[in-house]
Amino acid sequence: MPSISHLSIILGGARSGKSTFAERLASSANRPRAYIATSQAFDVEMEAKIIKHQQDRGPDWQTIEAPLDIAGALAQVSANSVVLIDCLTLWLSNQMHADADIDAEVTNLLTVLSASPNPVICVSNEVGMGLVPDTPLGRQFRDLQGMLNRKIAEQADLAVFVAAGLPLALKGTLPEGLT
Repeated sequence: MPSISHLSIILGGARSGKSTFAERLASSANRPRAYIATSQAFDVEMEAKIIKHQQDRGPDWQTIEAPLDIAGALAQVSANSVVLIDCLTLWLSNQMHADADIDAEVTNLLTVLSASPNPVICVSNEVGMGLVPDTPLGRQFRDLQGMLNRKIAEQADLAVFVAAGLPLALKGTLPEGLT
């Protein structure tokens, strides 16, 4: 069975191919796969996007909806599975909208990721490469997302940046066949 890192983070911009790469990485482990979905369908467009993602993944994935409670979702995953969390950007946004204590939530997330008996792949947007947001909330989100990405990457064995569908290992080594 190919080796997979205990914790991986896959970063990229919107529509960069990061989720597709993360799914390929999870599939390369030849284990049962669990998908922790953090998105919520607040409109028809998002609902259609979620349905398309589910169809693209196919029925081989255990899907757990967890817009806020990643720890609870990880506890539901079968042993010897590989876990894909898609995505931390929406999770952070959900936490902010819930007026959560972000520092406490991030600390808890890092703890549960470290303690997971299963390998975990996190998908997150790299939001710091664009324009400076023109609102205080936008700047706060950008700053918190950058902090979250740094903390996950620091703890991760594998950090990959995806641009135009092409993965670039920032930390660790890509498994054969995924370059």
